[in-house]
Amino acid sequence: MSWRRILAASLRIAGLNAGYGAVSVLHGVTLNVREGETVALLGTNGNGKSTLMKCVMGMLRPSAGTIEAEIDGVKSNLVGMTTEDIVNLGIGFVPEGRRLFPRLTVTENLLMGAFRIPARPLIERNLAFCFELFPRLAERRKQLAGSMSGGEQQMLALARALMSAPKMLLIDEPSVGLAPLLVARTIDSIKQLKDGFQLSVLMAEQNFTQAIRIADRGYVIVHGQIEFEGASAEDLNNNDIIRELYLGA
Repeated sequence: MSWRRILAASLRIAGLNAGYGAVSVLHGVTLNVREGETVALLGTNGNGKSTLMKCVMGMLRPSAGTIEAEIDGVKSNLVGMTTEDIVNLGIGFVPEGRRLFPRLTVTENLLMGAFRIPARPLIERNLAFCFELFPRLAERRKQLAGSMSGGEQQMLALARALMSAPKMLLIDEPSVGLAPLLVARTIDSIKQLKDGFQLSVLMAEQNFTQAIRIADRGYVIVHGQIEFEGASAEDLNNNDIIRELYLGA
C-alpha cells in the first residue's frame, strides 16, 4: 500500500424522489459526500437506502431531484446516465448481496472489475493491492467465487470494485449476512481501501455501531426521508433517533 494518488470526488443529491411504479420510496432526499470523506447512510431495512444507491448508479431513474458528481473538477449530472457511463466516470459500486460471478474464479472476478478503460493499465498494481489487503483472496485466487464463504465473498466484492480504479465508492449494506466478527473486519477493510486510495465513500448500513467507527459523518433515513444529519460520529451517537432505532433507548 505504498502508492497513493490525489483524487477529487464529491457527490451532491438534492430533492430526490424515487420509487417503483406506484410505490413511492424516497421523498425529497438531500445529502452530499465531500472529497475524501466517508459518509454513512443509516437506516433499518425498507427505509430507502438501496433505492438511493440504485438512483446514483443509474439503475433506477428518479422522478424528481438532482444527482451531481464532481470528479477531478468535472461536474456530471448522473440522472439519465447509464450505469456503464457512471462507472466510467470513476464511481465504483459494491451492491447488497455482493452479486459476484459464482462460476468464475477469484482472479476472473477481479479482472471483470477492471473492464473500465482507465483501469486497464493499472490491473497489475490494483491486483497487488487487493491481494495485500485481502491475503485470503491471494490464497484462493483460483477458487470459484460461488464456493467461498460469505465473508470471503464480501472481500471479493470490495476488491472487484477497487479494480475499476474508482475515485468514489458506493457500498450497499456490507454487513448483511455476516457474523459479527466478519462485520468488524469488513468495516475495517473499507477504511483501509478508503485510506489507501484516498477515496470518497458513501456507505449504506444498518449496523450503526460498526458504521460510525469509520464514518466521518452521516445521515439517518426513515421512511424514505432524511430525518437527521450528523456533522460527526459523535453527533450520530448522541442523537435521539439513533438511540430509538438502534440502541433501544
